[in-house]
Amino acid sequence: MRSIRKLRQVVRLGLGALLLAGCTQRMDTDRSLTFWCSNNAGEIAFANEFVQRWQQQRPDKPLRYQPIPEGQSSEEIILASVVGKTTPDIYANMWQGSVEMYAKAGVLVPLDTLKGFREFITARCDSAVIGEITSSDGHIYQVPWKVNPIMLLFNTRLANALNGQKPPYTYAGYLDAGKQIQRDNNGDGYVDQWLGYTEVKAIWYERLFNFYPLYLAASNGAPLIKRDANGRMRAAFDNPSAVGVFRFLQTLYRDNYFARERLSATRDPFMAQRIASQFTGPWTIGFVEKFKDPGFEYGTYTMPVPDTHQGPIYTYGDPKNIVIFNTCRDPQAAWEFVRTLVDKAGDLRLMELTAQFPRRKAIDSDPFFKVFLAQNPRLVPFARQTRYIKGVDNSEVIVEVFDIISQEYEACVIFNKKTPEAAIHDAAEAVNVLLMSE
Repeated sequence: MRSIRKLRQVVRLGLGALLLAGCTQRMDTDRSLTFWCSNNAGEIAFANEFVQRWQQQRPDKPLRYQPIPEGQSSEEIILASVVGKTTPDIYANMWQGSVEMYAKAGVLVPLDTLKGFREFITARCDSAVIGEITSSDGHIYQVPWKVNPIMLLFNTRLANALNGQKPPYTYAGYLDAGKQIQRDNNGDGYVDQWLGYTEVKAIWYERLFNFYPLYLAASNGAPLIKRDANGRMRAAFDNPSAVGVFRFLQTLYRDNYFARERLSATRDPFMAQRIASQFTGPWTIGFVEKFKDPGFEYGTYTMPVPDTHQGPIYTYGDPKNIVIFNTCRDPQAAWEFVRTLVDKAGDLRLMELTAQFPRRKAIDSDPFFKVFLAQNPRLVPFARQTRYIKGVDNSEVIVEVFDIISQEYEACVIFNKKTPEAAIHDAAEAVNVLLMSE
């Protein structure tokens, strides 16, 4: 986290000169466009297939791909490449929360200035998505590419054995399930079977997979920050929805329905049936289907919500997008290539190779994707959920916002040292101080 802040300062202060030097250095050495993709096997296959096709159709615009170099995280690799003037022309798999920082640093191409972009993106995405990705300066610097909605997986056999509410759950129903499922199997005084597990580490990105999707579900997709009547950005989460989420999670840990111990180092606890449920995305389905024991059954459901909840249930969509860096010598050609990745044929191939979903309108009802979903029924709940997903607020300090929430999460939810009301209020106050300093 500290390294990200430091690099962000470097990006702000010294980038112009560095990029000018980098551009000059590259001009006479290599005229091909460079495309960085994620380094998982499915996306490497996707990149290879589409680059080969482009090379055949557009030999006048040479393009090569490579997986993003190995490092602690792709976010830190991209930051380092920006500072070290080694950015690719095109990068896919950019976390949406990072884009505004790069946009304000002036290192991205405003895509809405390229021929054909506006018409294409308006046809592919609804107005809410376009609003979510539009920068504070009115330009668009990212192509909304893929999403992985966070949902609740629940062991069907254990759910069927419960008295009372079955999934999908309200808070009361989920807590009651925890009371029934929690078990000391060997009589040694320690719990061996839990309702669930989610990372307890106070690292900001872990909140994207527990607190944040629950907050979106409880609040009908409300933002964490927004402008007040005076036009200033302010914390918007000091409200009953966020307090309720902290209290819900605090109860899960306090009553030993969720494990505090690190289970990620053992055999997958969900398939080992040490936990009955987990918050996760569609990437889990292929893993479970490949390694589950005979007879193991599970279902996919919306995130738990407050008992009085009404309306659709939102969740975090974990959006990863595509950007073009302004060191690119031919942004129009780069966009024409990107366009092949995100048309309907490209989106279908992404689903076939990676089991991830494109961020486009009505995936679950579009006849173009009907055969794929019929062949992959386990992914249908995720396809339906794509109608009700959110990314993160478009702010260059959104990582710091999640970091502040994460510190209070640890104090309240994990260690029970604060009330939910105090923890959320203190987090909101700290975020307001942060926003005033920007």
